[in-house]
Amino acid sequence: MPHYGAAVNSPPSSSRLLPKATPETQHFWSGISQEKLLLQACNDCSKHYFPPRPFCPNCGSHSVLVTQSTGKASLLSYVISAKPAPGLEAPYIVAIVALHEGPQMMTNIINCAPSPDSLHIGMPLRVVFQRQNDEVSLPLFEPAEHK
Repeated sequence: MPHYGAAVNSPPSSSRLLPKATPETQHFWSGISQEKLLLQACNDCSKHYFPPRPFCPNCGSHSVLVTQSTGKASLLSYVISAKPAPGLEAPYIVAIVALHEGPQMMTNIINCAPSPDSLHIGMPLRVVFQRQNDEVSLPLFEPAEHK
């Protein structure tokens, strides 16, 4: 089973910090590698949730299933970082998006100028998968009207 590079390791300064799959998140990262955004949904209360966990955070049920997201989202909040981070040149956009299915996710917005003139709360977004290396891709978001 591949490991996705733990953020606790000291990566080379030019590489982005990458997540490490756990037993609870393995299905999510396997889906991302196939360009599928997978969420979990509760069989009892029908709520979708993220991040992955073995029980529903809404009702506590352990009867959960994995479903594929539409990849559609809207922008809830963002910050434009003026400080570089490993693998990210400033400025870049860190955002919280609301997925069409309900859960919220922290991510980066790409293919959009890092300017308040280009971003607005509620703007429609769609998922894009950005390969980081031979084993890891990340789910990022871009404006839905981006071609």
